Amino acid sequence: MRTELDTHDLRHHGDAEVRDGGAVLTDLAVNVRAGTPPQWLRERIADSLTALAAYPDGRAARAAVAARHGLPEERVLLTAGAAEAFVLLARGLRVRRPVVVHPQFTEPEAALRDAGHTVGRVLLRAADGFRLDPAAVPEDADLVVIGNPTNPTSVLHPAAAIARLARPGRTLVVDEAFMDAVPGEREALAGVTDVPGLVVLRSLTKTWGLAGLRIGYVLAAPGTIAALERAQPLWPVSTPALAAAEACMAPRALAEAEEAARRIAADRAHLVAGLRRFGPHGLVVAEPAQGPFVLVRLPDAAAVRDRLRGLGFAVRRGDTFPGLDTEWLRLAVRDRGTVDRFLGALEGALTATRR
Repeated sequence: MRTELDTHDLRHHGDAEVRDGGAVLTDLAVNVRAGTPPQWLRERIADSLTALAAYPDGRAARAAVAARHGLPEERVLLTAGAAEAFVLLARGLRVRRPVVVHPQFTEPEAALRDAGHTVGRVLLRAADGFRLDPAAVPEDADLVVIGNPTNPTSVLHPAAAIARLARPGRTLVVDEAFMDAVPGEREALAGVTDVPGLVVLRSLTKTWGLAGLRIGYVLAAPGTIAALERAQPLWPVSTPALAAAEACMAPRALAEAEEAARRIAADRAHLVAGLRRFGPHGLVVAEPAQGPFVLVRLPDAAAVRDRLRGLGFAVRRGDTFPGLDTEWLRLAVRDRGTVDRFLGALEGALTATRR
């Protein structure tokens, strides 16, 4: 396990790849589902604007989230995106030895460091398929953070393996921001109440295209929710975001999300099959991928990324994730037409790089 600071840029995220001229690029760098938010959701958000003179009232949205997961409302906290939840955890809980399982979304570690904590790292290995070994987490860690499915590796860890990390006196944080992109949400821990210290984070920004609106939520024991709520500013979630949260919990929305998850799985299989063709170029896909993105390793990845940009495609560099280096790239799953165009561009980029 590592605790030292290093050169990974924990604040670098996929949106940086498409800023400043990125509007002309096809975006495979950001893990937000393309073509979102849907029209019905935009209308619900627009309708909420007539209530902007009043302070936000989150009771209906909180009740909707609780009902969706079969939980009492005191086990739910609405947040301004899942990223806010990481800040609340870092500031609102008494933590002595936090550990983050990497490679994963870097914001949890960044938030913990900003709050003054020394953060331990458990680095999962490519040679092991980035799979979790619960025994690798130190017994005395009192806060453990893991993503499922994990960004950027696209690994879906068995729920039972994650639950084995639970200990008396330990807070176990599971980032399920991409779980609704998994058909059937298999291996989800959202709604589970018999794992001690369990905290599950969910985001509505990925599947529903609400990154600019900022809406997510925390599921945890009432005492943990109360502690996080005390660390939260007043009215942290806007009225339009609350309207979106309530709408996305409706049966129609859940059915639409499930249909989208199945399309993503099919499109991901198409992408992975196409990527395998480039094995002779040294490209290796981290498999089995289960999220709405794929992690690949290839020589000269930085040069390939730059050439792809020149060919009109933005992809996510991997070296900002602890446990990865400059040979890794993350690719968001898109529809088959976009994937086919990307694969053509990738062939050109790889050929040009080898010259």
